[in-house]
Amino acid sequence: MDMANALLGRFLGAALAASLLLPVAGCTGGGSPRGAGDGSPVVVAPGRPGERSRTLTPEQAARQRPDDSPNAADRAYVRRMIEHHRQALTMSALAPDRASADGVRRLAERIAAAQGPEIGAMEKWQARYPAPAGDPGGHDHGAMPGMATEQQLRELADARGAAFDRLFLSLMTAHHQGAVTMAGEALAQGNNGAVEEMANEVVAVQSAEIHRMRAMG
Repeated sequence: MDMANALLGRFLGAALAASLLLPVAGCTGGGSPRGAGDGSPVVVAPGRPGERSRTLTPEQAARQRPDDSPNAADRAYVRRMIEHHRQALTMSALAPDRASADGVRRLAERIAAAQGPEIGAMEKWQARYPAPAGDPGGHDHGAMPGMATEQQLRELADARGAAFDRLFLSLMTAHHQGAVTMAGEALAQGNNGAVEEMANEVVAVQSAEIHRMRAMG
C-alpha cells in the first residue's frame, strides 16, 4: 500500500472510530456468549460516565452513527488545500539547487515527502465524495491565505545561497500559517470525520514546522 493510501485509510478510519460503537464478536471479555438472542452479532455502545453500556443490533448502531456527510466547508477545504500543497511542492523543488543551508534543504525535502502523499490522499477523498451537480468548484488562489504571488515565486526562483534561504523561510512560514488558518476554518465549519483528521494533521505538523523555520531564520 502506498503512502497516500495509508494516509487516506487512517483519515477514514478515524472518522469511523468517532462513532464510539464497538462491535462484539459473539462473546464478552470473560468468554461468555453474547448476542441478540439468536446468535447474531451485536454492537456495544458505551454509555456516558456513570451509565451502563447498551447492546444494539448492527442496524440500530448504523442508524445511531453520527452523519458525517461532507458539507460545503469540507469540499472547499480539500479543493483549496490541494492547490495550497502544490505550491509548497513547487517552492520546495527549488531548494536543492539554490539553498546554501543544509537545514533549508532538509526542510524542503520533508515538506515534499509529507505534502505529496497528502495531495494523493485528498484526491482520493474527492473521488470518494464527488462534488454534487452545480458545485462551482474552480480555483480561488487569491482567497487562500499564505499563498505566494507569482512575483514572489519568480524572486524565489532567481535567488541563490543565503538570499534564497531567507526568502524561502519567509515565504514558507507564511504559507504554513495560511494552511493552519484554513485547517482551523475546516475544523470549525466542516462535518466530515476524514476531513477533520486531515485538518488536525495539518495543524500539528505545520505548526511544528513554523516553529522550526522561525528558529532557523
